[in-house]
Amino acid sequence: MPENTVDSFIKTLELGLQAFELDVVISADEQVVVSHEAWFSHKICSKPNGSPISKDEALKYVIYQMPYEKIKQYDCGLRGHPDFITQVPQKAYKPLLSEVIDACEQYTLKQQGLPVTYNIEIKTEFNEKGDGIYQPVPLKFAQLVYKLIKKKNIANRCLVQSFDARIVQAMRQIDPSIYLSLLVDNVKGLNWNLNNLGFVPDVYAPYYNLITPEMVEAVHQKGMQLITWTVNDSPTMLRLINMGVDSVITDYPDKVVT
Repeated sequence: MPENTVDSFIKTLELGLQAFELDVVISADEQVVVSHEAWFSHKICSKPNGSPISKDEALKYVIYQMPYEKIKQYDCGLRGHPDFITQVPQKAYKPLLSEVIDACEQYTLKQQGLPVTYNIEIKTEFNEKGDGIYQPVPLKFAQLVYKLIKKKNIANRCLVQSFDARIVQAMRQIDPSIYLSLLVDNVKGLNWNLNNLGFVPDVYAPYYNLITPEMVEAVHQKGMQLITWTVNDSPTMLRLINMGVDSVITDYPDKVVT
């Protein structure tokens, strides 16, 4: 399924999983939009007239600079994805987070399934250098996401995560009860990252190649869960699970099921 679409999340639920990860950015009219990038990717997206967005012009199509009414006119599914050859091309737009929540809540209600857990990654680009260009300032960004998940009555089923420590700090400032995760892709180590954050979050989420048995033990000793990303082959998933990680983020949830 095309990434970060309503159909992709429903497919995950159809596979029998009750949790999924998604990425959010903000539109010019302060809507919370589900998107992996803060712009329209040249790999998968096309303009309203059907012409592909080129690599050179991708950064000209910044979602934070566009109202959602215009954003919805761009297709990000018909071209397929060059990195995922088994993906079935289909028409797809970037949905609002509210739309995703409504669709998934309705699906589980109809199927009498378990409640969905939403792992929401707040995306910022270039940290503070991107503020006002690719995203609002951290506190504003966090407030917009928080307001929505409270309105939809799912705050107790959300894990909010970010690579940007400022976002995690802002969300804690808004509501200390929100379940928080720090994403990590650097080699500075557990202590440095926690000191930089300023508190111990609920979840520590390093890239899978950074994980060692010693890290797993240290994370658990501090009372955190360890969630890793993005693991797309079954042997590596099994190795990490046997090492003691608490959860795995993957582009292939069917592999987790099997």
